[in-house]
Amino acid sequence: MTAQTPETIAYQNALDVIAKAEPTVAACIKGELENQRSQLKLIASENYASPATLLAMGNWFSDKYAEGIPGHRFYAGCEYVDQVETLAANHAQELFGADYAYVQPHSGIDANLVAFWAILAQRVEAPFLAEQQVKHVNDLSEADWATLRASFGNQKMIGMSLDSGGHLTHGFRPNISGKLFDQRSYGVDPATEILDYAAVRQLAKEFKPDVVVAGYSAYPRKVNFSIMREIADEIGATLMVDMAHFAGLVAGKVFTGDFDPIANAHIVTSTTHKSLRGPRGGIILSNDENLQPFIDKGCPMVLGGPLANVMAAKAVALSEAKQPEFSTYAHQIVANAKALADGLKSRGARLVSDGTDNHIVLVDVTPFGLSGRQAELALQDAGVIVNRNSIPNDPNGAWYTSGVRLGTPALTTLGLKEADMTEVADIIASVLKAATSNTTNAGKASKAKYSLGNDVIDLGRKRSADLLSNYPLYPEVTLG
Repeated sequence: MTAQTPETIAYQNALDVIAKAEPTVAACIKGELENQRSQLKLIASENYASPATLLAMGNWFSDKYAEGIPGHRFYAGCEYVDQVETLAANHAQELFGADYAYVQPHSGIDANLVAFWAILAQRVEAPFLAEQQVKHVNDLSEADWATLRASFGNQKMIGMSLDSGGHLTHGFRPNISGKLFDQRSYGVDPATEILDYAAVRQLAKEFKPDVVVAGYSAYPRKVNFSIMREIADEIGATLMVDMAHFAGLVAGKVFTGDFDPIANAHIVTSTTHKSLRGPRGGIILSNDENLQPFIDKGCPMVLGGPLANVMAAKAVALSEAKQPEFSTYAHQIVANAKALADGLKSRGARLVSDGTDNHIVLVDVTPFGLSGRQAELALQDAGVIVNRNSIPNDPNGAWYTSGVRLGTPALTTLGLKEADMTEVADIIASVLKAATSNTTNAGKASKAKYSLGNDVIDLGRKRSADLLSNYPLYPEVTLG
């Protein structure tokens, strides 16, 4: 009988304990693992965290309140929380070459909100308090407090448009950032679908934003952050970079020099999952010492009590990312994305910007006669998990979309290489070519309903399963 691995013992025992309290939850956890093991995960914002990272989240740290920062908490008994938070921050600083790291944000949205309010506190609140000759907002009169509150809503921001690859948290109306800032969007060149820096500079000069946001969630190219900093400096704005998607490529030294946000921005936000391969959470980095005291006030300014169990998992994942093999992994992510892009192009697919420099491949599915929604569901039928996504000047809007976004971090974690990505491209292309759009009851082309033959579905699932059989997910975990 083969001896069980420590990982198998840990997870099997954990599931047994959970099942005694609520068997449905235990079954769903096990089902999720089985799902992920049987599907080609090409969600650009997802990855597979290590067993050590996952296990670090399920412990007694979850029971502890720790508002404040290490050494300055509002609760007693935080000595071990202080240690893991400090450790995570130190790992982040060393990994990214940053002078400062704040590891409390619960998510990417939280990280962005802390960054926005830190910028406003530095640019708006601190000068106002100095002018009124008080040290704290609680010392302001009601009239002065009303004046300060009103001034917060008069600030301006620019960021990448949603259909060019930007994110809702970069000042768009459905998100709180859009209610906080007066926002204008910059986009891509309509011919090349690549960021137009001259247009960004012109917009900045005309609109004069207080904050220039760079970064993306669905832009398949690199961004020159040195140019973005020049633009921000020319108008006296703060440059904030959201590197949530490509943090792993920064950590792995794929993006360096002009393309390294840490070296060029005033403040950088990120998630710790996605290409960084850690737990779901956020992080903020900065080399601007004037901003750092305001970032430290993220709790209670924006955040609730920090999640000490997740900060412990961040420390584990950031430690893993400091190892030499992580840089090899990060470079392979991009090599795989380029191979996937080439494979799709050679099979007749049109790619936004005609390729990729990072982990993202954005496919325009309209030449296949499909909406993004139809393509997403058809690929899922065949065992390929992607997400629909807008493309520049998308005629189908943000719900149905005209594209699908593909990302290579997760499959690269499994160990797939360029030749495997060519097979993935062939599976995807075969499904998209075989799927057809249905009509609505009114006789119009549907944006949601589609048809795909069972033979195509079965073959797609078999090919996906055959490929995954060579790269098992969590092979060290065998559940009964």
